[in-house]
Amino acid sequence: MTTPDRAARAPRGDRLPADDPKLFELDLAGLAARWADAMDCAPITAAQMTGTDAKAQRLGVSGARLMEHAGTAVAAVARALIVGAAASASQAVRSEAAEHRGTGPVLALCGPGNNGGDGFVAARRLAAHGIRVAVVLVSASSRPGTPDAARNWDRLGPVSLVERIHAPVARDIATLGQGIERAALVIDALLGTGVQGGLREPVRTAVELCNRARAAGVPVLAVDTPTACDLTSGELSDPVVRADVTVTFHRPKTGLLTRRGRMVAGRVLVAPIGIPAAADRA
Repeated sequence: MTTPDRAARAPRGDRLPADDPKLFELDLAGLAARWADAMDCAPITAAQMTGTDAKAQRLGVSGARLMEHAGTAVAAVARALIVGAAASASQAVRSEAAEHRGTGPVLALCGPGNNGGDGFVAARRLAAHGIRVAVVLVSASSRPGTPDAARNWDRLGPVSLVERIHAPVARDIATLGQGIERAALVIDALLGTGVQGGLREPVRTAVELCNRARAAGVPVLAVDTPTACDLTSGELSDPVVRADVTVTFHRPKTGLLTRRGRMVAGRVLVAPIGIPAAADRA
């Protein structure tokens, strides 16, 4: 019997992230080559992507499966960044201040929505490859606000290499920032779309922490878009995450191709997540 996910699977030749046993062996260039079909697609807006995602689920591709592919892609990019940073550091003349850089865990700053859910999946996948992760739920609520994100938050509970932290107020984020220069990587999974007006706490302080980390030499990886960069227009709120790499999904996004979007997104990779052609009218 054919399952709904298999029946609706995209016809492209891409091997989807969660089903790709070689994904965690690749560097950034290798990942870009692996996802070349998605990288070469025409760009779409945030609204078009939302509609495509919803139609995919109506066709039988579960939201949980889409999140698993997205989070696995994030984890693969995170690992490639960590390995690349370690290789660069080993070739450079290291100062005393840099001796402990990168020796700490990955810090995943996650919002309560599905963008945060992608971060939770990424943390689980990184832990499966022996990488320690501190996962921070940046939200007044003690639980994520969507079913798929909440399910993946719960799945992190028994994972030995993952520490779950709830940060409901800015003070909690500030405490996490002590020793941020030791982090192996910071994952920005706070907000997946742009925002109207200024950022609210505790997200604002989390964005500032991302930028402090980057200033200290810690790579920053954004999920879908750097927080406070609008995926459609590229308009920026203040503050905005400035990422070294952004991994977005299914197709390039119009906002990340604008001058402002490119300025904060860094290198952009586009990962396939299993959206079937029938759901994509772009």
